[in-house]
Amino acid sequence: MSIKLQSMKYPMELSHDIFPRVQPHFHQWMKLYGKNFLTWAGPQPHMVITEPELAKEILNNKEGMYPKMKIRGIVKKFLGDGLVVAEGEKWFKVRKLANHAFYAENLKDMVPAMIASVETMLGKWRDYEGKEIDVCKEFVVLGSEVISRTAFGSSYLEGKNIFEKLTRLGFIVAKSAEQFRFPGIEKIFKTEYDIESDKIEQSLRDSIMLIIKKREEKVMTGEADTFGSDFLGSLLKVHHDSDKRNRISVDDVIDECKNEDCNNDHQRSPETVQPGSKSSKKSEKKSSPGEDSGFDQVPKSCPPIQHAFYVK
Repeated sequence: MSIKLQSMKYPMELSHDIFPRVQPHFHQWMKLYGKNFLTWAGPQPHMVITEPELAKEILNNKEGMYPKMKIRGIVKKFLGDGLVVAEGEKWFKVRKLANHAFYAENLKDMVPAMIASVETMLGKWRDYEGKEIDVCKEFVVLGSEVISRTAFGSSYLEGKNIFEKLTRLGFIVAKSAEQFRFPGIEKIFKTEYDIESDKIEQSLRDSIMLIIKKREEKVMTGEADTFGSDFLGSLLKVHHDSDKRNRISVDDVIDECKNEDCNNDHQRSPETVQPGSKSSKKSEKKSSPGEDSGFDQVPKSCPPIQHAFYVK
């Protein structure tokens, strides 16, 4: 924490080299222990990968040798069981829907909505003539609005409402990660963050369900022939599939909506590497404080190793 505070102490130079500032501890460890090294967060080992080829191999994961990390707690409320953490048949099913919804031809149909969002933003900027504009925040709002219109067909206010709740939940996830807690303690004692995240999760669910119900009612009343050609429409089509084997639950639909909005402002969560896997043994054997980073040296009783990518 002291390293982090030190890195944020002074204004940053005009540069794209932000890694030493946002992850100063990893930046120092890379200099000391090499491109790939092992760190520990309590009882949980983390394998840090910075070589692009190794990162590519892990992300391809065609043989299923790198199972994803099992999430729980506040992170579970944030991501749910959506595409980000799904595996196997469920991942394949939802990924196929996402690919279809954002296929090149479908993206062309979204251009008018994107243009409308940009024109709205530029119109606001004209009213700010002579005043300072925080472009970063404006682009975050723009991204949220474009996703709301193109992926879910919702209004700006509905999308803004959901995005603000997700942003707050993301903040809680980040702050709670700085705290040490015994596993399962949240079942006995709830912190302020636990209570707030429960409320936000329920509020998020209610907001997304409202959008889903509106779409379903239009089909039921005959106002619309289909659930729509956007991402939400594709999800609802599968949710109401006549073949039960192909269906996804309403919880799955909600989680995918949350994941899609998360992608506007958050990166993919870490995956998990199981010790002793064939591909893992190709990694460089570098050392971190007090530990050897060779996967084949990790005892079988050791918990799964998480891996993170910091590719410059």
